[in-house]
Amino acid sequence: MADDSDKQEAPSAQKIRKAREEGNVAKSPELVAFIGIVVGIFVIFALFSFWLENLKGIYITCLEFFKIDFEFNNVFGLFLKLLTHIGLMLMPIFGALILAGIMGNIAQFGFLLAPKVLKPKFGKLNPIKGLKNIFSLKKLLDGLMITAKVFIAFVLGGGLILLFLQGLPNVTMLSIFSQMTWVRDKALILIASLLILFFVMAMSDFLIKKYQYIKSLRMSKQEVKDEYKQQEGNPEIKAKIRQIMMKNTMGKMMKAIPTANVVVTNPTHYAIALRFADNDPAPVVVAKGVDHLAIRIKGIAREHNIEIIENKPLARELYKQVDLEQPIPRSLFEAVAMVFAQVKAIQEQHRQNLSKTP
Repeated sequence: MADDSDKQEAPSAQKIRKAREEGNVAKSPELVAFIGIVVGIFVIFALFSFWLENLKGIYITCLEFFKIDFEFNNVFGLFLKLLTHIGLMLMPIFGALILAGIMGNIAQFGFLLAPKVLKPKFGKLNPIKGLKNIFSLKKLLDGLMITAKVFIAFVLGGGLILLFLQGLPNVTMLSIFSQMTWVRDKALILIASLLILFFVMAMSDFLIKKYQYIKSLRMSKQEVKDEYKQQEGNPEIKAKIRQIMMKNTMGKMMKAIPTANVVVTNPTHYAIALRFADNDPAPVVVAKGVDHLAIRIKGIAREHNIEIIENKPLARELYKQVDLEQPIPRSLFEAVAMVFAQVKAIQEQHRQNLSKTP
C-alpha cells in the first residue's frame, strides 16, 4: 500500500463516487447544529402564541387535579390531556429540528442513500481499537477545538451582557413597557451576535472537514494508473484487440478487391480500389492503402484483371476523405467519372484488339 506521503494526486471522480456509496462524505456536524439553532429560534418566535395557549391548557389541567376525585379513570384522563398539551407543544419543534437536520446534511453532500453503512462491522467492536480512537491525537485536537469555540462564545456572550448591565441603572427609571422593550432589544442583539459567531464557526468547520475529506481520498501515482487501467482497460490488451481488429478488417478488405472496377494509384505510395455496381448510389471505396499495402492491392487487382489508373491528386484525396465501404463525396464525382471513362476506353481497346486477332 502506498505511503500517505506518496498520495499527492487529487482524488478521481470514481474514487469519490465509491466513497459516497460507502457513506464516506464531507460532513460538518456544526453546520447541521447551526441550521438547527436558526430553525429552532424561528419556530419559537413563530409559535410563541400557540405555546402560550398550550401552557394555559397545562395550567388549567394541573388545577383540575385538585377538583376531581382521586380515582384511576379521572387521573388517567387528566394525565392524557396533559400529555396531549405537551405533545402539541413539542411536536412542531421536534419536527422542525428533524427537517433542519435532514436539510443541513443534504445541503452539504446532496441526497445520499448508502446501504453499506447499515451493514454491521464487527471490527468496530474491538475495545482496544476503540480506546485508541478515544485517546487519539485527532480526538484531542477536536476536543481542544470545541473547548476553544465554547470559550469564545462565552467571552462574546459574557462581554455583551456586561456591556448591557452598565446601562441597567438607567433602565430601572423607565416604565415597565420600556424596560421590556430594552430587554427584548438587548436579547435580540445577543442572539444575533452569537448566531453570527456560530455561523462563522460552522462554515470554518465545514471547510476544514472538506479539506480533510479530500486529503483523505488523495491517490498515489500508482493508484491513478491502476484505476485508469480498470476504467480504460490494459493498454497492452487494447493494442492487441486493435491489432486483431485491423487484421480482420485487412482480410475483409482484400476479399473485396476482386469486386472493384478500378484501382486508382499514386502510382507507388497510394492505391484505392473503387467499385461501382448497379445497387451503389455512387462509386464506393472497397480497399485503400499506402506503401506495402498499396503494392498488395495492385497485385490482387492484376490477378483479377482489374484496371489500374494513375492519378496522383485523386488517389491522395480518396485516401484522405473516404473511409472503407463508403461512397465518394460529390466533390470527387467528376474526377472519378473521368477515371471510369478511361477504364471504359481501355476495355474497349482490348476488345477491338481481340477481335482483330485471327
